Amino acid sequence: MAKSKNHTNHNQNKKAHRRGIQKPKRQRYASLKGVDPKFLRNRRRSVKSMVEKRRAGGK
Repeated sequence: MAKSKNHTNHNQNKKAHRRGIQKPKRQRYASLKGVDPKFLRNRRRSVKSMVEKRRAGGK
C-alpha cells in the first residue's frame, strides 16, 4: 500500500513555544546592501559633512 500522509503539523506549535517565539535580533546598523547607489553617495557625503561640523563646533 502506498503512503498517503506527506505532512502534518502535529506537535510543531508546542515545540515552537517551548522557548517562546521571539523576533530575530536586530543589528545596530541595518545593511545598506541593495540600496540605490545615488542615495549612498549622497549619504556618505552628508555623514562626512556632519562629522566635520561636529568637530568644528567643539562637541
